[in-house]
This record gives sequence, C-alpha cells and structure tokens, in this order.
Amino acid sequence: MIEFIKKLSPRENSKDIAKERLQFILIHDRIQLSPRELEEMKKDIIAVVSKYVEVEENELEMSLKRREETMALHANIPIRSKRS
Repeated sequence: MIEFIKKLSPRENSKDIAKERLQFILIHDRIQLSPRELEEMKKDIIAVVSKYVEVEENELEMSLKRREETMALHANIPIRSKRS
C-alpha cells in the first residue's frame, strides 16, 4: 500500500506526501474502492494489456485524479513489444 502511494507521488517532502495520502484516502472514500480492490483492478488491467503486448511492469504507473465531480484513472504502461 505504502509503495503504491509512493509511486503516486515521488516527491520527498513530508508535507506533500501527507497531502497525497490524504487525497488518496478521499478518492477511495468517494469511489468506495478499498486499496486491495484498487490493487486487484491494477493487476486486471495489466493482465488484459499483457495479452496483446509485453509491458514493463516495474515502470508502470497508475493514479487516480480528481476532476471536478468525477475521478480519472491515469495509466502509464511502458510497452516493450507486441506479443507474437
């Protein structure tokens, strides 16, 4: 869980980290997804994308961002090559 939060915000300032954690908690409250469910969703997305292309899972980044009244899932999935 903490590792996922760190990936959301690579900044080292404790104030910024605390702010990101609070936003993360607020987002979870709003969309009613537990951290475990969010991790499962992330794994499912990786599994689906990996059916078609080889991905670099170590460099994968996913985050939830608030946009006015909605949430947006942002994913940066580095692709190595097309599966043959």
